Amino acid sequence: MFILILGAPGSGKGTQGKILAERLGLPKITTGDLLRAAMQAQTPLGTEAKKYYDAGKLVPDSVILGMIKDELARPEAKDGAILDGFPRTAAQAELVDKTLAERGQRLNHILLLDVTEEELVRRMRSRAQLEGRSDDTPEAIATRLQVYQRDTAPLIAHYAQRGIVHRVPGTGTVEQITEEIKRIIGR
Repeated sequence: MFILILGAPGSGKGTQGKILAERLGLPKITTGDLLRAAMQAQTPLGTEAKKYYDAGKLVPDSVILGMIKDELARPEAKDGAILDGFPRTAAQAELVDKTLAERGQRLNHILLLDVTEEELVRRMRSRAQLEGRSDDTPEAIATRLQVYQRDTAPLIAHYAQRGIVHRVPGTGTVEQITEEIKRIIGR
């Protein structure tokens, strides 16, 4: 089962993706985690990504596409994966669809975490204080929300045509959101 978790930065994709991956025994493929690990290790990819990340901009497709394809090719992802933060544009969605189709697979569910912009900003500011993340400055937050609306929100229409998009209220307790996701996917 391949599940994509969509939502604006700060919507809870990481938290719910981790819970879902553990419950279903599937790998969680997260561009944010992959990029942070590469930046911490100061790999050439990580150094390049850090320039964009620190500016609150999305890392270009060229830096990310190969990493995702490699992750999907790993044996533990042969029967499914939880995708968090990718694809985020129509071009990336086509790549994921093509990569999965080559294996006779497809995305089964798109979970869209709905959270108000006011709540997103509050969460990211809190996260910046708790974790000291350089990508959660007020300017970076505003930029990331604008980029999300411009690039990622149209994916909802792309996938809605297939009838696999499920809107999940992204407010309430973590447990309430988890239970709603469980209800939607049936496990």
